[in-house]
Amino acid sequence: MPEPTANADADADAIERRVRVRAPVEHVFAHFTDPDLMKQWQGVSVELDPQPGGKYWVNVTGRDILSGEFREILPNQRIVLAWGWETPGHPIRPGSTTAEITFSHESGVTTVLVRHTGVPKADHLNTASGWQHYLTRLGMVASGRDPGPDPWASAP
Repeated sequence: MPEPTANADADADAIERRVRVRAPVEHVFAHFTDPDLMKQWQGVSVELDPQPGGKYWVNVTGRDILSGEFREILPNQRIVLAWGWETPGHPIRPGSTTAEITFSHESGVTTVLVRHTGVPKADHLNTASGWQHYLTRLGMVASGRDPGPDPWASAP
């Protein structure tokens, strides 16, 4: 299950969440770059162009659209995204924050660490809860389990 982690560096406002998955790193990484795999854990519609400057667009729930661009891709090691919501009036605008996702593998377990910076203080709880929810679903899918329908996708 994702967990908060201590943050000792200068950006004390960063949100960090982590999940450990019993699966090869290549398999887990692909769930962030392949639209069909991503839809298994997050999103009802996904468009990705996983290269620097490439499109990152996820209709997460059927109502909430996350968009931005890939800033950096190091296969099976790291993804950096410019990240935000298309919802009018949302405090996190497309591309206004940075989500850094790192992957490490040891003894058959891949660790995914998300470090999200630039999130307005008023939206920290929502953003942290979202990462926890979807990383839990990722952990299930990438290890071969069915997380079932996303309850957030059916909520009003």
